[in-house]
Amino acid sequence: MAIEQDILVGVSISDKPNLHLRNTDESFSAFSCPVDDYTIDKSKPEWQHYFLCGFRGIVEHMKISSPCGMKVVLDGTIPPSSGLSSSSALVCCAALATLHANKLTLSKTELAEVCAKCERYIGTEGGGMDQSISFLAKAGTAKYIKFNPLRAVDVTLPDGAVFVIASSLVEANKAATAHFNTRVVECRLATQVMAHVKLLPWREFRTLRQLQQRLNATLPDMVALTVEWLHEGSYTKQEICKLLEVTAEELNEASMSPNTLHGSIEQ
Repeated sequence: MAIEQDILVGVSISDKPNLHLRNTDESFSAFSCPVDDYTIDKSKPEWQHYFLCGFRGIVEHMKISSPCGMKVVLDGTIPPSSGLSSSSALVCCAALATLHANKLTLSKTELAEVCAKCERYIGTEGGGMDQSISFLAKAGTAKYIKFNPLRAVDVTLPDGAVFVIASSLVEANKAATAHFNTRVVECRLATQVMAHVKLLPWREFRTLRQLQQRLNATLPDMVALTVEWLHEGSYTKQEICKLLEVTAEELNEASMSPNTLHGSIEQ
C-alpha cells in the first residue's frame, strides 16, 4: 500500500542546460549543476543526489542525448530517513519530472522498473517494492506485487481494516551506512556458498531465487538445504573466502558492495 504523505515538485524548463534544485525546507541546501556533468556521491549522500538518480535513470533509459535544463522546487510531507521511502519517492518524482520535461512518456510499470534500478546509483542495493507501489498504488486498495516481470494485483481488504504507521522519530540514512546493504550481501553470499557446494558456477548467482530456479527446488527444499549447508551464527570474511576458494580481493569484486567490504556476515 502507499501512504498519503508525498513529495511534490514544481518544474520549469530552463533555456540553459543546467539543473537548479531548491527545497522548501531551508535545512536542505540549494544545488545546481550542468545536465551532463554531475556526481552522485555514494559516500556522503545528500537530498539532491536522489534527484540526480532519477534524472540519470531517465536520461540513460530513454537515451536522451541533450536533456533539457530544469528549475525545480521540491516540497514534501514524508518524514526523512524514517523508513517510509522518502528517498525512493524523491527518485520516482525526479524521474517523472525529467520524463515530462523532455516530452517523453513511459507506462507506470516501466517507470517503476527504471526507478528501482536507478536508485542503486547512490549505492543502495534495494529491490523495487517502494518504487512499484509509488506508481501502481490505487486509493483504497492494497497491491500484491510480483517481479520478473513486474506486475501488481489488487487485494481487497476487509471492511473496517485499518493500518497504523507510526514514526519513531529516529532517523537512519540507509545510503550513508552499511546497514541496508549488509543484509543484501549476506543473502548473496549465502546463495553463492550454497551454489559452490552444488558445484555450480557460484559467481553467476546473486539471489536465492536464482539458485532455487537452477535447482528446481521448492521453498521447503531451500529451507532444508540452507539448514544443511550453512551453519548458525556469523561467518567471517576469511571463512567465506576459504569456502569459495578465492582471495579477499576476488570476493570484493564478485560479491561485495563498497560499504560492506569489512565485517562479519550473519546467517
